[in-house]
Amino acid sequence: MTRATTSLKTYNQDCSDCPIRHRAVCARCETDELERLEQIKYYRSFEAGQTVVWAGDNMDFVASVVTGIATLSQTMEDGRRQMVGLLLPSDFIGRPGRATSAYDVTAATDTVMCCFRKKPFEDMMLNTPHIGQRLLEMTLDELDAAREWMLLLGRKTAREKIASLLTIIARRDASLQLSVADGELSFDLPLTREAMSEYLGLTLETVSRQMSNLRKEGLIVTEGKRHITIPDFDRLLEETGDDSDGGFLM
Repeated sequence: MTRATTSLKTYNQDCSDCPIRHRAVCARCETDELERLEQIKYYRSFEAGQTVVWAGDNMDFVASVVTGIATLSQTMEDGRRQMVGLLLPSDFIGRPGRATSAYDVTAATDTVMCCFRKKPFEDMMLNTPHIGQRLLEMTLDELDAAREWMLLLGRKTAREKIASLLTIIARRDASLQLSVADGELSFDLPLTREAMSEYLGLTLETVSRQMSNLRKEGLIVTEGKRHITIPDFDRLLEETGDDSDGGFLM
């Protein structure tokens, strides 16, 4: 298998103006702590379809997704491949203390990541409680989301799967905009229908049919290939099969 070459593009972002600042691993950092992070960070950009890291590869960095979406996947010995997670803006990649990647990480869209050299980052964790505490919170949220995803893949209908994925992405987009996931929401769907089918364990035809049904029933409005408007978020949430507390912790 040919390994993709990282596409580096010029990207500069001051921490105080970062679009994921309030959700990222550095969310609680004070000014002096941000200055220390500035000294060990750099940006990497990846084109859609490009591999960020392969399972088993050494990782000399950890990173936060700034823009775009990446996927986590595993490949079995016979070549079967399963997508096991999505990395949305502000999500963290890599594990301090672990030398290699446990999953293939692939850019599903054009993606920018804020990377930190691993050893200096690990040293900062020991001396900066704000970073360790925030990373623990994010890890626990990730664990909750993984458990919910087990339910989605194992028990939900195709319609519930599609509705759940749309609400997950809508919630994250709203949180990045510092708004509440309520009423009418609009966002650009970052995944192709092919990627949605792979991630949800559905056929492409099923994804297209369910998206069409949601559109015909007025649960979503589509504009172009990717722009989605949800006229009534609570109404779509009812289609996910989740309980009244909203299900996914994203």
